[in-house]
Amino acid sequence: MKLPNQFYRPLAIGAPAPMREPPVKVERMIHFVPPHLEKLRAKVPELAKQVDVVLGNLEDAIPSDAKEAARKGFIEMAKATDFGSTGLWTRINALNSPWILDDLMEIVAAVGNKLDVVMLPKVEGPWDIHYLDQLLAQLEARNGVTKPILIHAILETAEGVKNVDAIAAASPRMHGVSLGPADLAASRAMKTTRVGGGHPDYRVIADAVPGEAARATFQQDLWHYTIAKMVDACASAGIKAFYGPFGDFSDPAACESQFRNAFLLGCAGAWSLHPTQIAIAKKVFSPDPAEVAFARRVLEAMPDGAGAVMIDGRMQDDATWKQCKVVVDLARQVAANDPDYAAVYGF
Repeated sequence: MKLPNQFYRPLAIGAPAPMREPPVKVERMIHFVPPHLEKLRAKVPELAKQVDVVLGNLEDAIPSDAKEAARKGFIEMAKATDFGSTGLWTRINALNSPWILDDLMEIVAAVGNKLDVVMLPKVEGPWDIHYLDQLLAQLEARNGVTKPILIHAILETAEGVKNVDAIAAASPRMHGVSLGPADLAASRAMKTTRVGGGHPDYRVIADAVPGEAARATFQQDLWHYTIAKMVDACASAGIKAFYGPFGDFSDPAACESQFRNAFLLGCAGAWSLHPTQIAIAKKVFSPDPAEVAFARRVLEAMPDGAGAVMIDGRMQDDATWKQCKVVVDLARQVAANDPDYAAVYGF
């Protein structure tokens, strides 16, 4: 076990010191780009002005014979684009793949100082994070990278969900954790072919009423337990939780519902796989203006968070003050990066 006084020491001579606190950034959507497609790479400079994070995807959805092209395409778009305050991430291939070492060695050497986060798929336990942590430190030192590259883990297996507490606290490089529902469903032998979202057969049914044939039914959320477990692990480690992909691009209402469930449970953002999902994520993961206005009234009525007051017939005390501060703090972060929301919130 690594002792506490060793936790924040660089893992390689010449590597940058780990961050004591993760950077405070608005990351409402992580927008996936397949960098082996030149047509889509050409849209990245404009895309970077619209999203919070641009992610070059090297893993799933990239054909095996296009892996090298995707890696080269990511390096090309990273070099050619001024991302400004927009995050630049890449999802590398899994640790058991034949491409991972080249992904890391080539990308860190070429654009290590522009790369913010490496997303690691199919994380099973803290040992996976420890391996990547050490390797990144060696590559940073070798290539003169001046700021630490952070790690974002994807929960895609039952083993990973079981170990999510240890994963979240495995390294000072940890940025956050995302839910990967499709691979996780397969790992658990869940009987669904959907990528995220609910299922019409996962439901509760009202009690039978004598003389009435119809019984109300209510669809349930397959992912409620896992998201809540992930959020608790991330919150306790001081990092962020994210919902992952929603695969049905033809159903924006269901996408919005799934994103909102995740937001209410404590997620900071979600993946956007299609341009139509960008606006959905921006709307959902920005606090509702009415909620922000009410929360500001509570904070103004209780500047130090002490005591209790009545607002609109509801009692507010130190606990609700903390809830309201979460909403207002997030609104200020959003407003600092999004002029439209700054105007709506009145900041």
